Amino acid sequence: MDSNNNAIFQEIEKLQQKVEKTTLPPELKDKLLDEITRLKRISQSVGYTQEFEQVSRYADWAVNLPWATRSQDVLDLNAAKKIFDKNHYGLESIKTRILEYLSVLKLNSQMETNKGEIKINKFMRAPILCFIGLVGTGKTTIAYSIAEVMGRKIERIPFGGLGDPLYLRGQSRVHPDSEPGQVVKALRRAGTKNPVILLDEIDRVVEESRATIMGVLVELLDPEQNAAFTDHFLDYPFDLSEVLFIATANNTGNISTAVMDRLEPMMMPSYTDEEKIKIGMDYILPKVMEEAGLPKGCLEIALDVWPKIVRPLGYDSGIRTLERTINGICRKIAKMIVEKGNQKYIITTQNMEEFLPTW
Repeated sequence: MDSNNNAIFQEIEKLQQKVEKTTLPPELKDKLLDEITRLKRISQSVGYTQEFEQVSRYADWAVNLPWATRSQDVLDLNAAKKIFDKNHYGLESIKTRILEYLSVLKLNSQMETNKGEIKINKFMRAPILCFIGLVGTGKTTIAYSIAEVMGRKIERIPFGGLGDPLYLRGQSRVHPDSEPGQVVKALRRAGTKNPVILLDEIDRVVEESRATIMGVLVELLDPEQNAAFTDHFLDYPFDLSEVLFIATANNTGNISTAVMDRLEPMMMPSYTDEEKIKIGMDYILPKVMEEAGLPKGCLEIALDVWPKIVRPLGYDSGIRTLERTINGICRKIAKMIVEKGNQKYIITTQNMEEFLPTW
């Protein structure tokens, strides 16, 4: 019996040390320590094991959230331009908008006051961008490029088919099997309090729950409210004001007016055939060849073949069909190399039917 009591005491002590060593908001730390004190009082009762599991799980989430951990923003405009141009063709207005924001951050990062003191990392509220466009126009990939440009972690929260607001806000610990919402989970995965959080396809939530989900979105995105966002599981406000939220949507018809009022909508235009040819030649083909393990210089596509690659079956607003077609070409070349050995393959209008999909 004594050894059992000793094991229980060690469990509680280990949990208490974990909380005491972690930098937490004072009120939350006091709340956790009170819970641990209560565990000591009930350590001999029948329900102790269940109570310990609940308190331990709650403490684990609390101590592993980035209450004061930030990543250092990369504010090099020249490097940012190179990354954008490497990853994306065109989209000049969107690139300019992000570079403007980085410029404001740079000017505010170190500002001399009248007393000659330096204010480090003065906070500048981020714009809440919403990229709106048809499928395949690059809404999600531009968000990942923005995170790369700024040197921030990025976490994605998908909204397609979302029907329960508790998915975002979490469930109270009074319920069995309760857990935090996706926002808190994203912060823990990122490990910083200033990541980029991508709210993907916010227009595709379930109709029956649209009003309540849009209400949670307002709280997430409103500068006056998100500085104290409260997850039901955590039951303590977390400051989301330094998070860079980016939303995507196919259209605005299913997004509430209150949410749209807090977003900066940016249209992602459909690509012309000429733009797709440029993207296919300079961006997609080199990337797909590398992913397929094709040697450099083993594949050449004649210029007059590209219109057929871009539009093999008809019009597509984005580049997904283009990517699939180029992937198919590279797979065929890979098979030919394996069967016949390394050599150069040139696709022309005379032999293109061997490589392009036909139905």
